[in-house]
Amino acid sequence: MSDGTILMALKRMGYKGEMTGHGFRGVASTILHEGGYLEAHIDVQLAHIKKNKVSGAYDHAQYLGLRTRMMQDWADFLEKSLRTGKVFLPHPKTPSTDEYD
Repeated sequence: MSDGTILMALKRMGYKGEMTGHGFRGVASTILHEGGYLEAHIDVQLAHIKKNKVSGAYDHAQYLGLRTRMMQDWADFLEKSLRTGKVFLPHPKTPSTDEYD
């Protein structure tokens, strides 16, 4: 998806000049970090490139089970914030062993 697509969607939602796609990514990253989620999971979700080139060359972990849970928690956070008008930080749950299969 291009930056133009995101910016047009934001314009249609009334956020023109107030928010960017990158701004939403920054908000999500900050809130998920504050909520205690692991940096590795957040970085993979946001498609960040590893700073350590050696690690980036060898580690291709996707953390799909844990990221799925994190994104469901994110969706629940957004829904609850919208419904109540209050911000409640999402909190990670202890991963179960089936997520590592």
